[in-house]
Amino acid sequence: MKVDNSNLTGVKHILRALRYRNYRLFFGGQIISLTGTWMQYMAMSWLVYRLTNSPFALGVIGFSSQITIFLVTPFAGVWADQWNRHRIVIITQILAMIQAFILAILVLTGIARVWHIIALSVFLGLISSFDMPVRQSFTIDMIENKEDLGNAIALNSMVFNIARFIGPTVAGILVAVFDEGMCFLLNGISYIAVIVSLMLMKIKPRITTNHNNHLWESMKEGFLYTFGFPPMRFILMLMGLVSLAVMPYAVLMPVFARDILHGNSQTLGFLMGAGGLGALAGAIYLASKKDIRGLGKTIAVSTFILSAGLIVLSFSRVVWFSLLLMVFIGFGIMVNMAASNTVLQTIVDDDKRGRVMSFYIMAFIGLTPFGSLLAGSLASAIGTPNTILIAGIFCIAGTLVFVQRMKLFNEVLTQSRLTVNTVS
Repeated sequence: MKVDNSNLTGVKHILRALRYRNYRLFFGGQIISLTGTWMQYMAMSWLVYRLTNSPFALGVIGFSSQITIFLVTPFAGVWADQWNRHRIVIITQILAMIQAFILAILVLTGIARVWHIIALSVFLGLISSFDMPVRQSFTIDMIENKEDLGNAIALNSMVFNIARFIGPTVAGILVAVFDEGMCFLLNGISYIAVIVSLMLMKIKPRITTNHNNHLWESMKEGFLYTFGFPPMRFILMLMGLVSLAVMPYAVLMPVFARDILHGNSQTLGFLMGAGGLGALAGAIYLASKKDIRGLGKTIAVSTFILSAGLIVLSFSRVVWFSLLLMVFIGFGIMVNMAASNTVLQTIVDDDKRGRVMSFYIMAFIGLTPFGSLLAGSLASAIGTPNTILIAGIFCIAGTLVFVQRMKLFNEVLTQSRLTVNTVS
């Protein structure tokens, strides 16, 4: 179905993917559910640091929650191309709700220990390993016009970062007034909204023809397809560097809030909320774009912004200035992530979409646990500010390499699936 976008302006243009009923349901459910998810993320990191006073323990929690994403996501990508994405997403959301309620019971009854948190983090990571590539691939099933795919991806990022702004801020207050268990309980309840919204959708079944393909053969086909095409390879390599060097800064935020800025759980909530505000601004910026022209340069510029923000943050000792820097860091991370996602989903063949997005998830999130362990170890040895500084320097170096590859990036796209005017 072809939908005319030419008459849309202003807010209607930014929110144009909401014209589709299925996407509206998904969008509304995600606002509630993701707010709870960010509340749990902030509360869990604060709980671990309160129990252990160890930056390394924060790294271990980050590692345990994401290592399964690195190991399992490629398999999930194959299944995303072969099975009903709608049904898989419903199942993963139900399992995530169960995880949140178990965590809430353990904390509210006062019997939670660090090993409980590690075990439940591994369980949630396993759920996410299936949920993320399938949910990314599911976006195109909810809209009727592929030209609105980029807008839908940007709106996904927008709702993610609205929640990222609200969730940690609310969690900081709840932890100060009650305790971490209240955040976990509310997160479990929040999943009800997204589960109901998913069940109300009417999704047209996809025709798939590769159910009988061997799992390893399908994975090999997806790997060769993804990394054999230079633009995909360049994007994923840069995202891998961001994941390894930059993303783990989040696990050190409790240390930065309490020991560097001499704050409390509310300070941590405000820091994470500021990052969410910047990311929301980035999502609005991308959603306002009429098409994907300029996204190649956007990826490079956004990576430079987040790298520079981290370098300056490593020297900050003032709360208000740190909050300002977190806005820029959040903006850079969000634009890098969503712009890369949009380019990949635009140039990918639909029958390989799940596998390509599984490599996207591996690059963006799957490498993060290794970075989390490294960041926790470095922070214990050389301090949190120096660790953040090193991460920013490495990411700037990667950005410069990506910029050097931009010419080849555009030449290949010109000869293949997109034109230079589309992404350069």
